[in-house]
Amino acid sequence: MIILGIDPGIAIVGYGIIEYKNNSFKVLSYGAITTPAKINLSSRIKSIYDDINTLLTKYDIDALAVEELFFNKNVKTAIDVAHARGVIMVACSNKGIPIFEYTPLQVKQGVVGYGRAVKKQIQEMVKIILNLPEIPKPDDVADGLALAICHCHSSNHSDIFRA
Repeated sequence: MIILGIDPGIAIVGYGIIEYKNNSFKVLSYGAITTPAKINLSSRIKSIYDDINTLLTKYDIDALAVEELFFNKNVKTAIDVAHARGVIMVACSNKGIPIFEYTPLQVKQGVVGYGRAVKKQIQEMVKIILNLPEIPKPDDVADGLALAICHCHSSNHSDIFRA
């Protein structure tokens, strides 16, 4: 099973692609899709869509694990992130890739085993679980990998997370 984990954003989309076979993980790729703040929103969204499609063409993705939209106070930021999240989901849907959504609490539980874990704990566990030499940067990349790990740990119950 090859999983694409996505931490959606408009400035930075963190992603991680892992293969999960026989209860072991193999990292295939990870990184960040970035868009400059000085270009208009539609250009940023198109750039994200195009870069996601490049990943989908390069890797035979079996499932997308994406973070559910969560925001506290800044509605404008939430709307921009929702646009990015939408084009990511459309790109995967167009390729027939099943989409699964996870809350931050579920990701923490799935990676650390504790729903109130702090970001540093999640990052350290991503590094350990995937046998990486260092914690992936920026934080969004580690979050993308954490989403992929969470999906693998939740795959026996995946129908309840399907979008």
